Amino acid sequence: MSEALLDMRDLCVSFRTARGVLPIVEGVSFQMARREILSVVGESGSGKSLTALSIMRLITDPNAVMTGEIWFQGRDLLAQPAEEMRRLRGGAIAMIFQDPMTALTPVYTVGAQIVEQIRVHQDVSKSAARKRAIELLGAMGIAAPRDVAGRFPHQLSGGMRQRVMIAMALSCDPALLIADEPTTALDVTVQAQILELLLKLRTDFGSSVLLITHDMGVVARVADRVVVMYAGRVAEAGATAEIFQSPQHPYTMGLLDAIPKLYGPKLKRLPAIPGAPPSPFERPPGCAFAPRCAHEVPACDTRPALAMVAGRDVACWRAGVR
Repeated sequence: MSEALLDMRDLCVSFRTARGVLPIVEGVSFQMARREILSVVGESGSGKSLTALSIMRLITDPNAVMTGEIWFQGRDLLAQPAEEMRRLRGGAIAMIFQDPMTALTPVYTVGAQIVEQIRVHQDVSKSAARKRAIELLGAMGIAAPRDVAGRFPHQLSGGMRQRVMIAMALSCDPALLIADEPTTALDVTVQAQILELLLKLRTDFGSSVLLITHDMGVVARVADRVVVMYAGRVAEAGATAEIFQSPQHPYTMGLLDAIPKLYGPKLKRLPAIPGAPPSPFERPPGCAFAPRCAHEVPACDTRPALAMVAGRDVACWRAGVR
């Protein structure tokens, strides 16, 4: 990882509230190599999307406080002026947002929106940009791309809109593509098609992909490495195969146990993690997962630091001893 494309160091995102400064993302650190697919997983509210928005500098709340460093291609994104970030967004860094219907402008055709993005970042004519937009829609597996380019978002299915979002994100050949829940609310067949497109990105476009999801099945299929987040912190991070074969953090174990098994005896009920993630106002001072953990020990009253265990980073006092 000496030539990491993205290097996040101790990212913290907090918000000023009437009850004081409220930490949401706490000390998140990870790296991404070039042409790598890295997945960030966790339950809703774990801080996944907020971490992605921090990379893009899209947290506009005046009460937000961000500290730490996010290095991308040799520059700290948190220290860049607003004009430089506008140049990077959609160019070197692109994002597929969670809901393509709300991310696309309803009063412009999808082709016009792709053309606009291309012309903002590249000095090309309108006709050349439109040709590029139609080529991208075709590359996304859309039949009759010229016809689709002239349609409005509400005239397309969810899967088609998601493909348009991917085409728009790839329009300027980004080095980093952030995909926030790209298969949410899509049927199984369309999900598989979208995942195949993500796998082709680094082959056909040379992009690295930061995939945000809560679906461990998606992670197993496409990710090279995994970062497991819980309550705004990194619980475990490492190679996908190693984490699936021998998870070290109890939270990771719980996520994997909840996946239906293809073989073996049929269970009457899938195992579930008891309880719910703590509210940001009620996070315990120690391990945030301790109230839901079957392996809790007195040491859990103190927050564990990320430490190397069995070839990956784990934040658990009992990692490696179960």
